[in-house]
Amino acid sequence: MRPVSTRLRAGLLATCTALTVLVTVGPASADPAPVTQLGGNWAPFTRCPVDDPAMLAADGRAEIVQCIASHAASGSIKLGSTEVVTGASDLQAGVVQHTGGAPTLVAPAGGALIADSADIPGGLLGLMCPSDIPVISDICRQITNGTLNRITATVESAGAPTGFDLTAGATSGRPILSIPVRIHLQNPFLGGSCYIGSAAHPIVLRPQNVAAPALGIKRFDGNGTPSTAGVMNRLSLIGASQTDTTFAVPGASGCGLAGMLDWAVNLKTGLPSAAGNNSVVLDNASTYLAGLNAPGTVVPNNGKLLSQYWHSAVQ
Repeated sequence: MRPVSTRLRAGLLATCTALTVLVTVGPASADPAPVTQLGGNWAPFTRCPVDDPAMLAADGRAEIVQCIASHAASGSIKLGSTEVVTGASDLQAGVVQHTGGAPTLVAPAGGALIADSADIPGGLLGLMCPSDIPVISDICRQITNGTLNRITATVESAGAPTGFDLTAGATSGRPILSIPVRIHLQNPFLGGSCYIGSAAHPIVLRPQNVAAPALGIKRFDGNGTPSTAGVMNRLSLIGASQTDTTFAVPGASGCGLAGMLDWAVNLKTGLPSAAGNNSVVLDNASTYLAGLNAPGTVVPNNGKLLSQYWHSAVQ
């Protein structure tokens, strides 16, 4: 590697110092995204995009709309040579079933997938230190506490899911849907734009059930109250772990000043990594699908009624 110029090295150190100050002082708190609490059998569908124009326009004949939600309390993800234990993940979307065609999925505001952050084992010290490269060794000397060393990884949506297959969700061994994601790596020295994958080149996860889930069907009123004569149906697919080992992972980008630390992240994690070398596991996933029991009887108001019923369940 060519020696880093004095000016570039000084710029990196200045940036690192500024970022260190930001971590010490703390950024201004942003208002958290509101969480919609729903009652009864609507409870899993807190982020269903019922007011999206594509959902509202469904008439109940040419297009039928539903809400899908899938939650796992824990899991793991392996990228190249690095494996991380993950926390909870929540996938939600609207489903538009087209007569005679494949369904499309509508992502809610903020993305279809929301996941807890996970710590990268060893943090920045494990990623880059020790090193005889001046820029890296300067960073190593500044890592004096856990805050500066800690790297968190957060899986984020990088586009709307596609390819939803309800039959696959009720069985095993077949991809249920495709989820484009990117992974945000956060640490003061990595800056705020360090990602593995991007909207243009996402990691595409295609989870499938390891074993067939337990199947259940419930009827309920529009406001979520259980009722054997209710206007709504909820399909439950419970207790099946999900996995995918087919995805490829691109190299990191945007890490450090002008991407100067991309190579260090790639070296540590073994990126880019071809399909077959990576894996994701979602433990004991619970998946739900809800929609009107008889959408053909409410033409042309399927989408409008789904929205009305969803809002009636807000607590």
